[in-house]
Amino acid sequence: MFAWVLILFSIFPLQKTATVTVEIKGFPNDKGEVFIAVYDENDEFPVFGKQSKGVKLKIEKGKATTQFSLHAEKKYAIAVFHDQNKNGLLDKNIFGAPTEAYGFSNNVRNLFSAPSFDQAKFTPSKEKSIQIVVQ
Repeated sequence: MFAWVLILFSIFPLQKTATVTVEIKGFPNDKGEVFIAVYDENDEFPVFGKQSKGVKLKIEKGKATTQFSLHAEKKYAIAVFHDQNKNGLLDKNIFGAPTEAYGFSNNVRNLFSAPSFDQAKFTPSKEKSIQIVVQ
């Protein structure tokens, strides 16, 4: 019996996972919701709806916090936006610039475009905590 257990573990090794806590702050108000999307390197970062994991949360006292269980040996990036009017979209003006607050892991912010996956990527580690400030 013990030999079978050893064989199974050698064929199907346990995946190493890490719990990543994500805290988002800087919201102009508590209206609406925040969309949080987690992308791995194979996803279409930062296109909402093309992520590996995602969650929608209420904002309380200017912040929102959640946790994700992620594979510890992969690279990830996070994108968030404040959906104040609950229409499920990051609203933009006629020039294509966002009119609702948004942010990315590593708090990277490019002047005229969204950051690349490489700019926002991180590797999960045991009990990792990420703070994202939206603007």
